[in-house]
Amino acid sequence: MKTISQNLRIITDDTLRETLQHGDTRYPFAYYLENIWQFDFHCVDWHWHHELEFMTLTEGSLLCLVGTDRIKLPEGYGMFVNSSVLHRFEASDNVLLPNIVFSPSLLAPEHSLIYEKYVYPVISAAAPYQVFDPHVKWQGDILKLLTQIYRLQEQHEKKELCTMQFLFQIWDILTRNFTQPSDPAGIWRLNHRHARLQVMMQYIHDHYREELTLDDIAAAASVSKSGALHIFQSGIHISPVAYLIQYRLMQAADQLFTTEKSVSAIAAETGFASAGYFCRKFKERYHMRPLEYRKKKSAN
Repeated sequence: MKTISQNLRIITDDTLRETLQHGDTRYPFAYYLENIWQFDFHCVDWHWHHELEFMTLTEGSLLCLVGTDRIKLPEGYGMFVNSSVLHRFEASDNVLLPNIVFSPSLLAPEHSLIYEKYVYPVISAAAPYQVFDPHVKWQGDILKLLTQIYRLQEQHEKKELCTMQFLFQIWDILTRNFTQPSDPAGIWRLNHRHARLQVMMQYIHDHYREELTLDDIAAAASVSKSGALHIFQSGIHISPVAYLIQYRLMQAADQLFTTEKSVSAIAAETGFASAGYFCRKFKERYHMRPLEYRKKKSAN
């Protein structure tokens, strides 16, 4: 179990897939108790994973960006995030978020009847998530079962069998109420946009040190400038150039913490035209100067 700690940061590969293994091959299930406020810059940044994720907000409120939607999740509510869906969580104060992440194969082996009949229809559905409102009976029932699972992970060593019993109950309720896909072509279009978004993101990750334009980013995915703008805005709600600056700032923040390089050297190595411009952008996003950030991280 990963418990609350400070200076957390999600680690992803070039496609934004989370690299952390959740559980192991024998039992691909993990429980986390996290305060999003304690993550670097108070957010769990854009990422995706093949695993399924269930969470409950037990303290505070959370901005969830899932698929193409922005959801303000109030205290007491929960959420299911489907397999391979891009998502990001942002906190404006302390946010306590117990959550579980597990492989779909934990419910049933792939190609089995149970998997094909009850698991695959959900993970292949067009709907990227499901919010759980405690005032809706079936959703409230899932929240109660999730609470039982969290307690099991925190209190018992021999917990796997009971955990699976609760998971099957949750999945039974979900499959009877989850919106199934009605337009297979719509799923293809969503995946197609997702793939192009990842291509452009990876291009930015590979070339952020260089001088890049919107034309360069769009050309990487063979789309027009307006197409690139639409894909970024619908996918992660910012423009390609804004994402480029944000990624450069993240790389610069990492260098401030892990090296003793000067601010001007870090600015140049992360693609900024000048140290002054870098410092302005850094303060705009993180509300502190680069050297203040270095000092704060070193103290922690």
